[in-house]
Amino acid sequence: MDESGRSAQPPSNDDETADPNTTPDPPAPEKATEPSAPGAPEAPEAAGPPHPQPEQAPTEDAPRPQAGTGHRPAHPAPYGDHTDEHPGEGHERTLAHSGGARGTRPPQPPPEPRGGLLMGRPFGVPVYVAPSWFLVAALITWVFGGQLDRVLPELGAARYLVSLFFAVAFYASVLVHELAHTVAAIRFKLPVRRIQLQFFGGVSEIEKEAETPGREFVLAFVGPLLSLVLAGLFYLALQPVEPGTVPGVLLAGLMISNLIVAAFNLLPGLPLDGGRMLRAVVWKITGRPMSGTIAAAWVGRALAVAVLIGLPLLTQSGALGSTAEDSVGMDTVTDALLAAILAAIIWTGAGNSLRIARLREHLPELRARTLTRRAVPVHTDTPLSEALRRANDAGARALVVVDADGEPLSLVREAAIVGVPEHRRPWVAVSGLAQEITDGMRVSAELAGEDLLEVLRATPATEYLVVEETGEIYGVLSAADVERAFVKAMARPS
Repeated sequence: MDESGRSAQPPSNDDETADPNTTPDPPAPEKATEPSAPGAPEAPEAAGPPHPQPEQAPTEDAPRPQAGTGHRPAHPAPYGDHTDEHPGEGHERTLAHSGGARGTRPPQPPPEPRGGLLMGRPFGVPVYVAPSWFLVAALITWVFGGQLDRVLPELGAARYLVSLFFAVAFYASVLVHELAHTVAAIRFKLPVRRIQLQFFGGVSEIEKEAETPGREFVLAFVGPLLSLVLAGLFYLALQPVEPGTVPGVLLAGLMISNLIVAAFNLLPGLPLDGGRMLRAVVWKITGRPMSGTIAAAWVGRALAVAVLIGLPLLTQSGALGSTAEDSVGMDTVTDALLAAILAAIIWTGAGNSLRIARLREHLPELRARTLTRRAVPVHTDTPLSEALRRANDAGARALVVVDADGEPLSLVREAAIVGVPEHRRPWVAVSGLAQEITDGMRVSAELAGEDLLEVLRATPATEYLVVEETGEIYGVLSAADVERAFVKAMARPS
């Protein structure tokens, strides 16, 4: 099944107080994931949009930037303006007064998930065991131990050791299921961030979406296929084993559990693997991935309702192997609770899939060229007040420090400008407020969508130098502008 294990949050940035070395990451595209059973947490919603709006794109009538400058904003504003009112739609903020409230701590990026206990790196992909797995392993040990007591009463307390071995072997089968997704993703050159074994199954966090519906179908199908293959292997291994023995019970349990994993994941609704297969089929027919996602997500929600209502009814009717007389009391409550958990996981997973698809649909709207601020070149010893005057005259909103030959050396940080009182600006050189330009801080003006976000994520910073293919300076890209454009795009309906 497919459910997001990471949120698609845009970066948070406070221009007045942010430090270039601790700037939050730009928004990263949500990772497509391939869990073998439900249980991945829901990705949080994107944060609400800040008051300021992103920079407007240059128009044909706007003057083209000269060497060392970017495009001219539609509504330039003087840098020295210290009014406190928030600019409305289509109006520019001043460079010297565009941060958040002074003294507030900039939002920090969410901590990188550790994933639990690292178990290894097959195919170079880290495999983690989440703390919730130990809870499930204990539950499986207890439940399977009770079944062993009826089948092999002579085991006594040793039955719990056998049950623990079954729990570990079952999750090893889940790991094989996830490795099938991982190998297919690597084969299609899709990066896999990690595999996590957790409550109710596992998750393969694949960082990019398959490029074609055919690859999407294969990527989803290989997991249930491997579970079916494992069930067949356990069946063959069971044939020479004497029934009623410990090996016989273990092999039979592993065969049945893998059949259940395969059958459950083949159900045609997101976030299950079968839902991704249905998505691929609708994508192929309509030519639109979003149409496939919508169809598979709503089927997934219908499945959630069916599980919530149908699983307790099947148990009560005896269709799952128990008699109606046995299905009373605590067993009834347990079945209802299990059905509610599974239904909630499927429902939220389907919603996550819709949000991820919506994110991917809007990512192409993030273009470096349209989000770039016009910049003016200044030398290292230029007083800040003089640099701001030149920027005001040019209608620019960024400053690039250059050498005698006009080569860019550093970017004057907007947060640093805000921190300098106006009466001190004639005595402060721009070089003292600038951040050196590293290779990762040079961004092509042609980048857009996921490619742009990947470049920004690789080198976190508050500002980036945007250059043309010829190497000419186009302007400066602010991470805060990217964030605002991202949130604004996500707020629009698909």
